[in-house]
Amino acid sequence: MEILRVAQEVYPETIGGLPYHIHALSRDQAEDGHDVTLLSISDDVNSPTTEQRDGYTLIRHPPSLDIFGNQLSTDVVRHLRLADEYDIVHAHSHLYLLSSISAVLRYRTETPLAVTCHGLITQTLPRWFSHLHLRTVGRFTYSAADVSFCYTDVEKQRLRDLGVDSDIRVVPNGIDSKKFTPDGEVYEPLAETNGLNILFVGRLVPGKRPGQVIESFCRLSNSHPDARLFLVGDGPLREELEQQAKELGVADRVEFLGYVPYESMPAVYRGGNVLTLPSETEGFPRTVMEALACETPVVTSPLEQIKSLVQQSGRLVDGVEEMASALDELLSDDGLRAELGSEGRELIRARHDWSSTVDQMTAAMEATID
Repeated sequence: MEILRVAQEVYPETIGGLPYHIHALSRDQAEDGHDVTLLSISDDVNSPTTEQRDGYTLIRHPPSLDIFGNQLSTDVVRHLRLADEYDIVHAHSHLYLLSSISAVLRYRTETPLAVTCHGLITQTLPRWFSHLHLRTVGRFTYSAADVSFCYTDVEKQRLRDLGVDSDIRVVPNGIDSKKFTPDGEVYEPLAETNGLNILFVGRLVPGKRPGQVIESFCRLSNSHPDARLFLVGDGPLREELEQQAKELGVADRVEFLGYVPYESMPAVYRGGNVLTLPSETEGFPRTVMEALACETPVVTSPLEQIKSLVQQSGRLVDGVEEMASALDELLSDDGLRAELGSEGRELIRARHDWSSTVDQMTAAMEATID
């Protein structure tokens, strides 16, 4: 296949589950013999317009328009109008203008369009706007696609409820369970502690609710005075969260690690005893899969799409009180943590292997072309 993949952000220039997913999919499809071109937007004038990266071609164009971080490039649009040179166009997330433009241009070309849903609601804009966008622009984008990919049956049903009647394939998201393992080195800041370590991994934005983690951690001061909390990631809430930790009197036991290279993340998870994720909304979070692959149990908000996974490998909680109680339970019982961690790794290997994700997506794209 000749694949034209469209993405606003690319890894490693942008850190996150979605950019890495796009990079890894492009890399592995190229390794399997497909011709992959990744079309993106970048305002980095020092980077080349075109380069070869891990087997695929990366093309960058400067942004022409920026609306709340959502960028559009007239050069990318011109490139998309040449889509007939490719076998299929693959866009990612209805939340990006590039995906919506790809959907509009689908009506002017014979080349089929695939769109991957990486979550229906954004964590950075008000929920009312996200819901309005989903019911209008989002519905149009998925309806225009020849095939849409969802990670779970839950998301597929939500798209059907919106009125999307085009082909929707459920392809579970996966991770490399050979890279994320419980065996190996531990990230140095976590290896140096004497007590138990709680992890939060993700952007420091309102939708991920990192403040709840700090507040829950504060309530463990009596039962687990030696425990430490490590926040991995960065974002606009960092100063506010640092101030919160000071006001709650736990700043000496809360460490902000900021950005950690993806290659070091297995060592981070190995150093954690529990991962927390109280997000208001998510797609299918890679952090949960990566932690479980490293046999680190998880405590998450009751997100519908990961309930079946977390019920067997951690605890589902709603709010500060429930999170504090679940953390207390897990930190107090070494055997329980080991049992949940082992179960979690087996579930990841059985249900969420990355090579299976690539194979299923590739097969569905080939079938769509045929």
